[in-house]
Amino acid sequence: MPAIRADREVRIKLYRTMQLIRQCEEQLARSHQRGLIHGACHTYVGQEAIAAGVCAHLGKQNVVFSTHRGHGHALAKGLPPRELMAELYGRAAGCSRGRGGSMHLFAPEIGLMGTSGIVGPCILQAAGAGYSFRLLRRDHVAVAFFGDGAVNNGAFHEGLNLAGIWKLPVLFVCENNLFATEVAFEYAAGNPSVKGRAAAYGLPGYEVDGNDVDAIFELADKAVERARGGEGETLIECKTYRTRPHAEGMGDSTYQPRVAVEEG
Repeated sequence: MPAIRADREVRIKLYRTMQLIRQCEEQLARSHQRGLIHGACHTYVGQEAIAAGVCAHLGKQNVVFSTHRGHGHALAKGLPPRELMAELYGRAAGCSRGRGGSMHLFAPEIGLMGTSGIVGPCILQAAGAGYSFRLLRRDHVAVAFFGDGAVNNGAFHEGLNLAGIWKLPVLFVCENNLFATEVAFEYAAGNPSVKGRAAAYGLPGYEVDGNDVDAIFELADKAVERARGGEGETLIECKTYRTRPHAEGMGDSTYQPRVAVEEG
């Protein structure tokens, strides 16, 4: 089935989602600088197109597993901004009742099955959810969002292999922002092509411009339909760039070229 192209109405919705994510993240960064948010705060600035383009195809019955950089996924999946803000402020009105903070967002009522600061578990969790959908004979889809740092983790290989064996309805979305904390991916990976690793497990792999929301939207539509049709999983590598430090309060000039940050 050919992928659906985004029409004007869809593009407006995608733009609004990206604007919502960007404005929420910038406010959270300001709040962190003022000391109103305690603990780590990893913003999604620069990567908004990925969450918007993928989650546009996911209803509440489809589940998402995310990372420490999960604010954008939560908002794109339908979490009200007020609940996100309250959570990071440690308020009881937050999605995790103020106990989770930035890295532990949980809203199962909208299919947000949790974010985690541990590297890689979302890959295995999504595979498990996909297996559950197969057992229950439901045409639902599970999505794992993870960074480039996770693809050298054992969970990546185990999760993709498991999904490849059982043809699970899962989207593995690698948000390759070129740095795992402060280590360049090209330095840390013997094979810097994430999409190229898909073939080892018998599943299709694609590379897409992570800042092109139209391209992401179309590719995600194709992958979701493939999963729902019983054809199995897809690995999508989104080449993107975060324009803020790894976490608020950290400097970025020591490992990211200043010109690259300004251009990004």
